[in-house]
Amino acid sequence: MNKFANILQRQDIANLLLDADAPQRTQPIWLVSPGSQADDLGQLTKQQRAWLHATGFSPKAGASALLPGPDGQVAGVVFGLGAKTSYKRTPLLLGALPDAIPSGYYHFESELEDPELAVIAWLMGAYKFSHYSQNQAKRPRWLRLPKGVDRDAVLRIVESVCLGRDLINTPAHDLGPAELAMAVEAVAAAHGAQVEIILGDALLERNFPMIHAVGRASDRAPRLIDLTWGERDHPKVTLVGKGICFDTGGLNLKPGNAMTLMKKDMGGAAAALALANMIMAARLPVRLRLLIPAADNNISGNAFRPGDILKSRKGLTVEIENTDAEGRLVLADALAYADEEAPDYLINFATLTGAARVALGPDLPPFYTSNNTLAKEIMESAARVFDPLWQLPFWLPYNRHLVGKVADLNHISDTPFAGSLTAALFLRRFVGTARDFVHLDIYGWVPAKRPGQPRGGEPQGARAMFDLLSRKFARHG
Repeated sequence: MNKFANILQRQDIANLLLDADAPQRTQPIWLVSPGSQADDLGQLTKQQRAWLHATGFSPKAGASALLPGPDGQVAGVVFGLGAKTSYKRTPLLLGALPDAIPSGYYHFESELEDPELAVIAWLMGAYKFSHYSQNQAKRPRWLRLPKGVDRDAVLRIVESVCLGRDLINTPAHDLGPAELAMAVEAVAAAHGAQVEIILGDALLERNFPMIHAVGRASDRAPRLIDLTWGERDHPKVTLVGKGICFDTGGLNLKPGNAMTLMKKDMGGAAAALALANMIMAARLPVRLRLLIPAADNNISGNAFRPGDILKSRKGLTVEIENTDAEGRLVLADALAYADEEAPDYLINFATLTGAARVALGPDLPPFYTSNNTLAKEIMESAARVFDPLWQLPFWLPYNRHLVGKVADLNHISDTPFAGSLTAALFLRRFVGTARDFVHLDIYGWVPAKRPGQPRGGEPQGARAMFDLLSRKFARHG
């Protein structure tokens, strides 16, 4: 059996949290900003303040210093927040602490502006993907839960993020369409959800021709994974996630340097599953549906070709210009299927275009919606939990770039411009009855380590959208 089964059993993050009244002795962490050292460090001894001065500690953002005790052991930690305004712009800064301090037991001595986000940042920063390395010894840093912070609320977010990271980080030889389905089934079993899987040639029988066309060249059969949970009379929230487990580019083969990270091309599925897990763990009063079209985009004698014309579930014919734009094809069938039951919210996650990264970089995924009130709420949620998102428009005049030469649609633009916008417009053509449609064009990857976000997979947008949905559908009483 591959390592994937062990990845699904991750429990270590929850074990890093001590209850507020746990008996363990913990070391204090003091937070300090420039110009306020006297107030921030008033509880330190004269010798400890002298130590900081002698070692040249400066409270710039992310700086840390260990305080020695009389017995030669660590007596506490001082951590720099930088300017107050700087910290507010980087609220995950405390996620740098687990890598900066020795293994041990700690608590925040200083008052926290947002205790829950501080704990989330700490745990997200403690994440390690070590399933394939024998050299990464585990040196845990335990944190005492600040009083008033809901342990379960923190863990359902962080454990979902870690699940999403693990899925994206797992190499494609251990995570294909079958393993992605296993992950959905494991999450479903934990919450009493139902899962249906439409596999291989059954996709043709059930009218998902584009999912089948993209995945048919692989020896790992394509499938549509369909999870449902919640009461039927509750508001309908449907999540769709792009599940391309590896993308060679198909017959329009990617160059080697562009293929290196293509294990992350199922990052949309990972983000959607992470969000689904948060929703079910919080037991939000919604009728949840999760759809993941899962496939490999491979090469063989029966691979789909440039110039082919595919019929979609919606009935529209789609002219193939480039087989490396396969994600929007599998999503189109899944979105059309989701749209048939007219959900209240239809939310799509996909590692869809390099153009989104050209426009906004890897840290700031764009999202699209026609509802400007909803867009404002999404931006507010993204800022509140520091899971950045930025609205781009469904610019309808660009539909002219998707007109097919001999079919209803071309699936990519006929110009090199606005690639993320035209991809979003293509997907929008397959949604008509959903009350609100939101499309997130995520990168799914952190290219350089940041506080709370190690280099590697990241289910971008999941925390922001959970904040949005939990505020809309908070349980009362």
